[in-house]
Amino acid sequence: MAATNLTADVTSFVGRRRELAQVKQYLSASRLVTLTGVGGVGKSRLAVRTAAGVRRAFPDGTWLVELAQLQDPGLLVQTVASTLGLRDQSARPPLVVLAEYLANRRLLLVLDNCEHLLASCGQLVHALLAACPKLCVLATSREPLGISGEIAWPVPALSVPDLAERRPKREWSRYEAVTLFADRAVATVPEFRLTADNYVAVAGICRQLDGIPLAIELAAVRLRVLTPQQILDRLTDRYALLTGGSRDKASRHQTLRSCIEWSFELCSADERLLWSRLSVFTGSFDLDAVEGVCSGDGLIKDDMLELVAGLVDKSIVATDKHDADLRYRLLDTIRDFGLQELRARGEETRLRRRHRDWYDELLLRAEREWISPRQEYWLGRLNREHPNIRSALQFCLTEPGEAESALRMAVCPWRFYWWSPGRFSEGRRWLDQALAQATQPSVHRAWALLFNSQLAVVQGDFDTGRALLAPKARRSRSGWGDADSLGRLGYATAHLALWAGDVPASIVAYEQALAAGSSDLSLRVDTLHALLVAVAVAGDAQRARTCHQEVLSITEPNGERRHRSHSRWAFGLSAWQQGDLRRAAELQHQSLRLKHGLNDVQGTAFCLEALACVAAADHRERRAATLLGAAEMLWRSMGTSLAPLRPVFDYHQDCVRRARRALGEKNYQAAFHAGGRLTLDEMVAYALEERPEPTSALPAQGPTPLTAREQQVAELIARGEQQEIAHGARARHQPAHGREPCGAHPGQTRCHLAHPDHGLVPRTAVCVAVTGDGDAPPSSQ
Repeated sequence: MAATNLTADVTSFVGRRRELAQVKQYLSASRLVTLTGVGGVGKSRLAVRTAAGVRRAFPDGTWLVELAQLQDPGLLVQTVASTLGLRDQSARPPLVVLAEYLANRRLLLVLDNCEHLLASCGQLVHALLAACPKLCVLATSREPLGISGEIAWPVPALSVPDLAERRPKREWSRYEAVTLFADRAVATVPEFRLTADNYVAVAGICRQLDGIPLAIELAAVRLRVLTPQQILDRLTDRYALLTGGSRDKASRHQTLRSCIEWSFELCSADERLLWSRLSVFTGSFDLDAVEGVCSGDGLIKDDMLELVAGLVDKSIVATDKHDADLRYRLLDTIRDFGLQELRARGEETRLRRRHRDWYDELLLRAEREWISPRQEYWLGRLNREHPNIRSALQFCLTEPGEAESALRMAVCPWRFYWWSPGRFSEGRRWLDQALAQATQPSVHRAWALLFNSQLAVVQGDFDTGRALLAPKARRSRSGWGDADSLGRLGYATAHLALWAGDVPASIVAYEQALAAGSSDLSLRVDTLHALLVAVAVAGDAQRARTCHQEVLSITEPNGERRHRSHSRWAFGLSAWQQGDLRRAAELQHQSLRLKHGLNDVQGTAFCLEALACVAAADHRERRAATLLGAAEMLWRSMGTSLAPLRPVFDYHQDCVRRARRALGEKNYQAAFHAGGRLTLDEMVAYALEERPEPTSALPAQGPTPLTAREQQVAELIARGEQQEIAHGARARHQPAHGREPCGAHPGQTRCHLAHPDHGLVPRTAVCVAVTGDGDAPPSSQ
């Protein structure tokens, strides 16, 4: 089954058979189909259901990119790349990286809610379709993207009954709007049934709401407190109040707004106030955030839970479950309405500032608890909060007088947030914008220059990294005199030297950073780990051991894992340098196990590279080539490579040469490509030697592949599980047409099975194991 991030429907999908067939037909005729229509008509739901229905036609996946939360057009490409799992850590333009990734993939990209980014979406789709001949795009927007080749199709409302025609009960279900209302009504009031007594009222509701799904769902929720006839009466009254409105607006849009306004008025005064304040959130949020941002000035903090529950019951607030946490969100149309109410109250700027302050404090909490057992929690939590952090940063950069706050927010999470896979370019973008606006000397400006330099260096942009560290960039002593700043300056200077290949200079600078005496525990651990890498590369085994032990003395008592993992990787390099291959492999295995749950893709790639070097030194060149192929796939998924870290890249190059020389180009390429075809979990399992080498790592020896049972036996043999093979089957071996004759047993064939170390295994081993006999089977078999 093709890869996808589409999730299962939470509620039933009603009707739309004709529409589904129509969209599928359009997709077969055009590589760009845009579903248009008013908000609430069901564009997103139809697009997702269509994508799920055509998955088999797209072997490289069907991927949904939700754009409603994205406000900055400049982050559009990164958002698409991140959804695809393409972690952009290179200095190349993100569009180039994305286009190269999609160039030969048969993939369906679903861009949902493009209307507020119309020009940017049009440019992106045009560029991708031109560069990627197998790519198809299904977009949803309130208006077409307006580019050549686009099929723009307005999504119709659900079918509604003609009230002038009385239909028998058996035909009620032919109207999709009625079916939807009844379905949602039962979910709200389980005893609800569509009867002859309420059918006319239900049909009237559906017709008054023009068959718009969102409006119908909102109306059905009111059955908790109103009868269908009462709902219809109130809708009629509401529309009467709107007949004097602007006639140039679409009637459906007026109808939907009327429905939302009506829902707003049915809320209590406190629920209305909370609804408007919740509109400052982007994406999902939790109860703590609601209490921190929305309470006060008329809303009591202790009442937040009940008020949120009331809005959930009224289908104003939707819920999402993430692991053990329940999070909330507003549908876009409802959020837009709440934001208009907030502006009408004159509270928007004040609430956005409170929103910014709350997420600023959240980042500070994450930083304080980083060296602790809560690392995994904070990585997951901040990933879910990414849209709100973006929104808070955007507020700082657009609200006069808040640029210094933008610097503070951009600097705070650098080591655990911008350093995450796929966020290097975005971190640099925010730091660049904040530095351009907050030009007065300050501690935060000083730190922003340093962190921006480090991100540039990791992407291989050494010129920018140097420029950001130059005295001209600093220009002032303000923000550079304290121990923390001196420690950071020393670290950034050493970082540039190490990655550029000047190992002796990096060691001196790291030592100076430690001597500065910073009280920042995370900075000290960062510096010790980086110094460990430098001295390991320099061959100073004793200094490497001292650094490693000091890292462990800080991290182990605090339950920290990420730095411990990095330190084991670096100390493993030192062990490999000293020729202790067993210890080197053991340290890399420990490093990989510590990474579980930390989403450390870059660190995993480094471990695979190190284990490849160990394998090559141990004359296990096929294993080395497979590990190199796996690592290369991880580097590509991040849009970068090992090359910027020049000392370690030299080890990589030497490992490649040794493996190629020992295996020959054909065998090397086969093993290399087999490693690249593994999933991330399979890569880790293979690196830990919990999984045999992929059999595809060997060139084919004949036209006929192994049977499923032979494949199973091959894997079991590679793990040395002879008893399990003998116990698992008693089938006699049958000669396979077209395979190499077995010299040891005339009339049989010889198969070549993968083993991590030993290469080829004769089929006679399989014969003995499968039959369970102590001798080879007779030649007559």
